[in-house]
Amino acid sequence: MAAGSSNYWEDLRKQARQLENELDLKLISFSKLCTSYSHTGARDGRRDSPETAPLLNGSSQDRMFETMAVEIEQLLAKLTGLNDKMAEYTNTAGGTSLNAALMHTLQRHRDILQDYTHEFHKTKANFTALREREDLLGSVHKDIESFKSGTGVNNRRTELFLKEHEHLRNSDRLMEETISIAMATKENIMSQRGLLKTIQSKMNTLANRFPAVNNLIQRINLRKRRDSLILGAVIGICTILLLLYAFH
Repeated sequence: MAAGSSNYWEDLRKQARQLENELDLKLISFSKLCTSYSHTGARDGRRDSPETAPLLNGSSQDRMFETMAVEIEQLLAKLTGLNDKMAEYTNTAGGTSLNAALMHTLQRHRDILQDYTHEFHKTKANFTALREREDLLGSVHKDIESFKSGTGVNNRRTELFLKEHEHLRNSDRLMEETISIAMATKENIMSQRGLLKTIQSKMNTLANRFPAVNNLIQRINLRKRRDSLILGAVIGICTILLLLYAFH
């Protein structure tokens, strides 16, 4: 009976050591995953080149994190069950010295379980905090890029409006200058017209008195009419050209 109980105890210890070794390896891998965690692509909108891209992106690391966390929790639950069975065995074992040795061994396994549980929760909390921080930074980065993009569009639109406004102001100024030139030309022509009428009236008076002079005056009037037509055509063409240049 004692041999069978001893074998049962050794079997429980063997299973506990196997789970502890497996947990130790899992926790090491879990800690490395936490320290190497980095987000790419979907979280912060950045695209890495094939040479610089990490082997695992953010979503793959998240899935691996969840999978490893479940596996470690299952191993911790199994180890807790084995410790409970070992505690039950120590309560039924006979002999004070034997029971003290078993309790010492059980306490050591409980300390190991407690350390692994504490390390697991600490690593998990660090990983969760790091992931939340990366999510926040990615969100801020997207907001900044969106703001910059919107500001760039507004600045370009404002610049186009200013350019169009300046073009309209230049056209308006050129139109005013053209109108001023046309008005000055008109006043000059009206002045010359009045002067020519005065001269014509005097020449008509002389022509009535001297027939030979009358023929000369008629020729002068014909040439003057022709010159007036030519001058009017030139002024009209110049005015049209100025208007076309102003509205171009």
